[in-house]
Amino acid sequence: MTETVQLIVNGQALDAAPHATIIQAYAAAGATLTANVGCMGQGVCGSCRCLVRREGEPEVRTALACETQVEAGMLVSFIDYFSTGQDRVYDLASLGDGWSRLQETARIFPQAAHCRHCGGCDRACPKGLSVQQGVAHAVAGDFAAVDDVFDQCVMCNLCSLACPEDIRPNHLGLFVRRQRASAQRPADLLRRLNQIESGRMLVDPGTDASLSCTDAGRKPGAQP
Repeated sequence: MTETVQLIVNGQALDAAPHATIIQAYAAAGATLTANVGCMGQGVCGSCRCLVRREGEPEVRTALACETQVEAGMLVSFIDYFSTGQDRVYDLASLGDGWSRLQETARIFPQAAHCRHCGGCDRACPKGLSVQQGVAHAVAGDFAAVDDVFDQCVMCNLCSLACPEDIRPNHLGLFVRRQRASAQRPADLLRRLNQIESGRMLVDPGTDASLSCTDAGRKPGAQP
């Protein structure tokens, strides 16, 4: 007899093969998969988001059912639907030649500058991404770092659900990646131009040190 493990998915007790994923175990049990399975043509990647509590652990964690292996005594509940707030609408073709990326990011995602650094997005992410840091990179204009953070994002929207400021971090990451790919511009130069335009970096061609930084905590002439 083939060894199986027992778990509960959406209130249904299942006997599953020990090396199956949650979604495989649910399908093998005869469940009609009409939702929560993006990789099987019924949505987008990330739709198999679920809450998991392992036997002996009091904490409930987020997970993706397609990549989480079943365990004996595991309790699973799929997250079917939730509202993530107002959509951010933009047209990449209207964003110009790429030199205004910082301003456009701030205009479309103004909430990002008000991040509370509560860490809720990091705890909610089933991929373990440093979502909060990705938001900070976007606000600072370090778009290459934003790419690195959100490279494995599957758009499950759990970070957006967890965010008290309605930043929608995964959509911010997607916007930055789309914008960066459509109009490549050097991030360091963009940040420097923004510092000059905002008055945080003073340009005085009449002195030997033509650039002086007035950022808080820095002395005039100090390197940024």
